[in-house]
Amino acid sequence: MPEQGSKSSASSMKGYKKAVTKTQKKEEKKRKRYRKESYSVYIYKVLKQVHPDTGISSKAMSIMNSLVTDMFERIAAEASRLVRYNKCSTVTSREIQTAVRLLLPGELAKHAVSEGTKAVSKYSSSK
Repeated sequence: MPEQGSKSSASSMKGYKKAVTKTQKKEEKKRKRYRKESYSVYIYKVLKQVHPDTGISSKAMSIMNSLVTDMFERIAAEASRLVRYNKCSTVTSREIQTAVRLLLPGELAKHAVSEGTKAVSKYSSSK
């Protein structure tokens, strides 16, 4: 009699293993999916702050996303170069500010620096 009970528990374990493998296969399929990083959510939020009644096409959003990504990479590269020139190991807000001044022309650089300074001070005060 005890053997039959163990057989029934073993057979129930077999079913359990099958159920586990099915769910594992579903999880593996979910893991293979990768996420495409984008600034589109943030671009859309800024657009709604500036022009609440205006929309944006997917092609225009793609162009804006490329612009933001490109500028981010340029500023990061320039700031990294400045850190190496100064023989430091940390990129600070000063290097970012200098990189922006070097990359952007005239009035645009002034506005970018003032907005960046405002954002950093707001972040520091909220901390």
